[in-house]
Amino acid sequence: MTTKTLTIAEDAYDLLLAKKREDESFSQELRRLLSGTRKRSLSDFFGIISEAQGASMLSTLEKIKKANKKLVRL
Repeated sequence: MTTKTLTIAEDAYDLLLAKKREDESFSQELRRLLSGTRKRSLSDFFGIISEAQGASMLSTLEKIKKANKKLVRL
């Protein structure tokens, strides 16, 4: 397999390093990040919102459900 050398800024390298999984090479990581049809692992979404934000979202959904039930009864 042919290899190429890329020069990137240190901050770009740091971003790649932060996203790189333990079991993958930088080439694998770049393929994963740049492929248009990549499948995302459910674990990619863990920690996106705080517990408080999640509770607030659930509360809002319950209010919407109650409002919708009232509209259906009319």
